[in-house]
Amino acid sequence: MSSTDDLEALAGLADPARRRLYDLVAASPHPVGRAEAAEAAGISRTLAAFHLDKLAESGLLDSHFQPPAKKGPGSGRPAKVYTRARQERTVSLPPRDYVTLAAVLAETVELLDAQDKAEQAARKAGEKLAAGGGDLIETLRERGYEPYAEGEQIRLRNCPFHTLAEDQPVLVCSLNLALCQGLLQGLGQDPARVSLDPRPGECCVAVSKTNEN
Repeated sequence: MSSTDDLEALAGLADPARRRLYDLVAASPHPVGRAEAAEAAGISRTLAAFHLDKLAESGLLDSHFQPPAKKGPGSGRPAKVYTRARQERTVSLPPRDYVTLAAVLAETVELLDAQDKAEQAARKAGEKLAAGGGDLIETLRERGYEPYAEGEQIRLRNCPFHTLAEDQPVLVCSLNLALCQGLLQGLGQDPARVSLDPRPGECCVAVSKTNEN
């Protein structure tokens, strides 16, 4: 996928209604149907369907048909629902390729058996990122984690290191954990609140709302 393709895909988000719909689907823990999206965005179902399909055509959303909950006669037709696409979109002018360099560095850490030192560096990096102080949720949001509350935990809907994590899950998840521990340390909070708690489609890290893990 070229930078031009990514730029064309992301340009569609300049439309306010389309951006609202994308944000709605991206933040939803379940597939979103047209009626639900229309109601949440305050627009007609027809207009919502138009924008959702355009987002799917550009590759920003995935779509599929979901069978009706009720079976048998009168159950209705399958409903079209949407989820955020897993494919990443980035635009850099001029083009940059930090992912490839990060992959090389990850391989180097593995070859040198230097995971402990890499985790120490990740904790220090987390502390530096949080050096200005602030709110934990906002700090996580700024780093791309997309935090949300669930019970006694703060879950992270998005992994900012998804591409690398697919190739080097053990290393990247351990560094991610150390980075988040450093974030809490830098904010003056207990880093022990952070733990690995993998969940499909989300970040491997979770944060307890209390000091008990």
